[in-house]
Amino acid sequence: MDFLIDEIPLGDPRLKSFVAVPWQLHHGDPNWTPPLRADLLGNRLLRITGLLTPAHPYHRDAEATHFLARAGRRLLGRVSAAVNRRFNEHYHARIGFFGFFETTDDFAVTKGLLDRARDWLKERGMEVMRGPGGYSTAGHESHQGILVDGFDTPPTVELTHNPPYYGQLLERYGLVKVKDYHAYLIEIDGMPDERLERIVSQVRARRQIETRRIDLSHVREEVDRIVTIYNEAWENNWGFLPLTDAEAEAMAASLKLVADPGLMRFAYVNGELAAVLGALPDPNVPFRPRWNRLFDTDFMRVTRLLLTRRHIPRIRLMFFGVRPRFRNQGVDAILFHECLAYARERGYRTCEPSMLLEDNDLILRASEAMGGRRYKTWRIYEMPLGN
Repeated sequence: MDFLIDEIPLGDPRLKSFVAVPWQLHHGDPNWTPPLRADLLGNRLLRITGLLTPAHPYHRDAEATHFLARAGRRLLGRVSAAVNRRFNEHYHARIGFFGFFETTDDFAVTKGLLDRARDWLKERGMEVMRGPGGYSTAGHESHQGILVDGFDTPPTVELTHNPPYYGQLLERYGLVKVKDYHAYLIEIDGMPDERLERIVSQVRARRQIETRRIDLSHVREEVDRIVTIYNEAWENNWGFLPLTDAEAEAMAASLKLVADPGLMRFAYVNGELAAVLGALPDPNVPFRPRWNRLFDTDFMRVTRLLLTRRHIPRIRLMFFGVRPRFRNQGVDAILFHECLAYARERGYRTCEPSMLLEDNDLILRASEAMGGRRYKTWRIYEMPLGN
């Protein structure tokens, strides 16, 4: 099949076609759930600064471009290439990222796209190509990896869904696995109680631990506390990159829209901030496309979220961090116990802890101890760029 690959720089109107690629490739897939178009292209009315716009904070410390494969008006695939200077300075590395990877089941299209991304990264002195992610695979940057297991269920918020052939095409190109992330599914009514309650009682008897819900009336200050814990608790995790003030602002804005304060809690030990648990009702439930409608706009999807956000049955446990000096004191057990009780009271049915690093044995064992079963895996690949 003959096709062309266009390079589309940041700010180019053709990025609308870049965003449209997965809508065409996955049309009718009951499990595919895209982000809002505004999350990528921006929307003044929704007050969203899109990731693919020059105004987004990501681009202050990065350079990025985009490649679109098409045959006439038919969209066949896409990929981005990015150099995240802040990431490379943090790790003293020369790693370039490919992301937003979508393709029809055609190796020629995959090779054409990845060749362009690889050459662009090599021209900028990168020694390794890693991905796929959004613009990068650094911790919180954006959607990470491609799905390699668990294709029969839809993803939760900020996570990806793709056909099984994606991994096969990437490996045929020569990319090799560098890291897996897992998701666990926990049936809230089926969670074990007695052992957890016994642990919580013992911890409270030994230590002065206080907890509270997040206060959304002071959301910016609360996010600063989350950032403090995140930057300490996740520091040694693979791919970690400290959160910036601009990213904290974006987090604060998103929490106002969907957060249920009872699912986000802080713990204090002797009055000092020690830990945070953050779970969210899953916006992907109302965000799932309505394929039987001629149009399903961002405004329609946001309206569905606003109307149903207190009736969403599943939650995603997005972050659960304990500052290093407060670990192994049972603080995490208390936070989870309180969150579990609240979730049951409010009628939430399932909880998904994700994305969990494959070698983070502590959190994997904890997820299993809470009654969870591993049900999804995403994979990050990389390859040397050579001379």
